[in-house]
Amino acid sequence: MFIDFENVTVSYKDKSGNENVVLEDVNLSIDKGEFICLLGPSGCGKSTLLNAAAGFEKVSKGTVKIDEKVVEKPSLKYITIFQNYGLFPWRSVLKNVEFGLEKMKVPKEKREEIAMKNIELVGLKGSEHKHPAELSGGMKQRVSIARALAADPDVLFMDEPFGALDAITKMKLQDDILRICKE
Repeated sequence: MFIDFENVTVSYKDKSGNENVVLEDVNLSIDKGEFICLLGPSGCGKSTLLNAAAGFEKVSKGTVKIDEKVVEKPSLKYITIFQNYGLFPWRSVLKNVEFGLEKMKVPKEKREEIAMKNIELVGLKGSEHKHPAELSGGMKQRVSIARALAADPDVLFMDEPFGALDAITKMKLQDDILRICKE
């Protein structure tokens, strides 16, 4: 299995010292290349499970492994796209997409080439010099997706990335994500 949750429990103590169990003994295996969706009511632990897999949340018991390695911290190999866009307002679309590549020490000329390829992939060619304040919500989310894809991650986690968008934009982006996965 490529992603493996083995008896994962996540709990925390509240202000009174009582232990609250968010997830208990979760076992889930995901093959490489699989596209899965976690469904459930609000508060059931979907985001907690995703955050544990991405390395943002420590598990109380059990293990999360990706490619047979225990997940202990976030990695550029496992990128998460959140509901909020996480864009830097002072950076252009191009510079936002280049951000992860800068952290990976990719040379400047190669960074721009990779960023532009991904900007075009998400349908934002011509907007690369705009700043987040000049973009619609759907365009901002496309920048987040382009930035994630530019890092060429092994795993792309998405935590309700279209939740704040209108229905038409949401449907369009869902179709785009499926198209991008196929490409």
